[in-house]
Amino acid sequence: MSDDQPPGESRSQTDVVIQGIKQMLTRGELGPGSRLPVEKDLAARLGVSRGSLREGVRALAALGVLETRQGDGTYVTSLDPTKLLSPLGFLADLQQPAHAEDLLAVRRVLEAESAALAATRLSEDELGELHRVLSVVDGILESDPDMDLEAFIDADTEFHRIIARASGNPPLAAIIDTLVGRTFRARLWRAISQRGSVREAQAEHRAILDELARHDPERARIRMEVHLLGVEEFSAAHAGEIPDDE
Repeated sequence: MSDDQPPGESRSQTDVVIQGIKQMLTRGELGPGSRLPVEKDLAARLGVSRGSLREGVRALAALGVLETRQGDGTYVTSLDPTKLLSPLGFLADLQQPAHAEDLLAVRRVLEAESAALAATRLSEDELGELHRVLSVVDGILESDPDMDLEAFIDADTEFHRIIARASGNPPLAAIIDTLVGRTFRARLWRAISQRGSVREAQAEHRAILDELARHDPERARIRMEVHLLGVEEFSAAHAGEIPDDE
């Protein structure tokens, strides 16, 4: 903020900067990798002070829209959905652990749709990846009763992320990726508390994979929804038992 800028003006001018650059993006004047005009020219175009322009740029950088390269100016990022949706992770973290079931409910709705989309779009390579992941889980199950539950959750996470990516919808996949990571604790606690749930989950994974291999979107959607409902109901029933992160 410049020294001669009246109190309260900074926020409105910063909003002007954010909206102005957003319009330049939506109109196609700027795109991924584009360099912003020099500070003096851009500030004049937007009708703001240089101080407010810098504040707006910092705000957009925090959101993953812009990046400032020392001595080389400011550029639009790749606008990768995963990076742009990263603030969702902060919201998800604030919901834990008391409202884990709420996140799991959102995850169920989104992943059911991603499974339906994946059933019509996934490649043979992606099917192969899913088979590989479930083969890893089969190996983990063989070590029962001393199975590595964290390794199981890691494999479970990878299985769901592959399906989300195979949906062909990057924003949807990015949101699911964030939610899957944030529900790790609830899923691990269920695996610890209900050891039979690990084999049950693997059977459900196999059923989901069967429908994906058949390219049946409706049955894939149903299988995924039923699968995720189990951990959601567990989380709701045991909300007070799920430990906090240390």
